[in-house]
Amino acid sequence: MRVLLVEDDELLGDGLRSGLMHLGSTVDWVRDGEAARTALRAERFDVTVLDLGLPRLSGLDVLRGMRARGDRTPVLVLTARDTLQDKISGLDAGADDYLVKPADIEELAARLRALVRRAQGIAAPVLCIGGVELDPAARTVRRDGNLVELSAREFALLETLMTQAGRALTRSQLEAGMYGWEGGAESNTVEVHIHHLRRKLGADLIRTLRGVGYMIERAPAH
Repeated sequence: MRVLLVEDDELLGDGLRSGLMHLGSTVDWVRDGEAARTALRAERFDVTVLDLGLPRLSGLDVLRGMRARGDRTPVLVLTARDTLQDKISGLDAGADDYLVKPADIEELAARLRALVRRAQGIAAPVLCIGGVELDPAARTVRRDGNLVELSAREFALLETLMTQAGRALTRSQLEAGMYGWEGGAESNTVEVHIHHLRRKLGADLIRTLRGVGYMIERAPAH
């Protein structure tokens, strides 16, 4: 899950970023509304955590701009503004959820997972495709009921492919899901991780689309 964190408080932002990364998310952090608007226009995120009281451009203006241009990225407003009218204003501006600071990091992560599931049209909390079960909350993967050990990067890559099953994803999109802006990916990083996933979970799970990228087929409807 790739998260855009928009928070101008250095101490709080660092804590949120560290906490979400510890729980398995890839987190890119910006500190003002203009930077958030630029990031959202340039790249794709699974979900955005948005403060309202931001420098340069308010969180509400960022949110209204997103929705006006048709950006459906799920947004969780995380703010110290706790009046009923603040909550109504945030939700009416296009927020999908609203949480008041200080927030428990595990509750925040659970809410973000729920927003991503809803955005992808996924009802169940555990992703199941072709005998592979991925539990984003427990950070576990099973093949035919047997626990499979994956590295953090392998898990992130598999989660991206399974969450967006049926959609072809390019190497750069998969790298962004694993690393975000921190970079560090070698030229063949995705290919190496794909090779490891096929060895651990079966060669038929991930399709290579030559000249395009990779894809996991959607589970057949029952």
